[in-house]
Amino acid sequence: MVVDTALRDDEVDRLFRALADATRRDILRRTLAGEASVSQLAAAYAMSFAAVQKHVAVLEGAGLVTKEPRGRERVVRGDPEAVARARALLDRYEQIWRDRIRRLDTLLIHD
Repeated sequence: MVVDTALRDDEVDRLFRALADATRRDILRRTLAGEASVSQLAAAYAMSFAAVQKHVAVLEGAGLVTKEPRGRERVVRGDPEAVARARALLDRYEQIWRDRIRRLDTLLIHD
């Protein structure tokens, strides 16, 4: 699978803001394993339904999950391609730092 990592700065900001919270990371993990209604997700946390809805909205705004109406429920599903884009972006940052460290090592060894 080829992943497009060309994200705008605002998209990167939303992505990492969404992933910065442990509850949102857990919701993402759960919804990547299988879809769940917002009610099912809310039952797993010691917080209000509205608070879980807000967490889901942040994840949805970052493109990490999709929310689909199904009857009276809203079903949340994690987006593996969005996670792959985030991973590819982190891989690019890792490569930048590895290249910098390699150049620094080269400078230090030859001096």
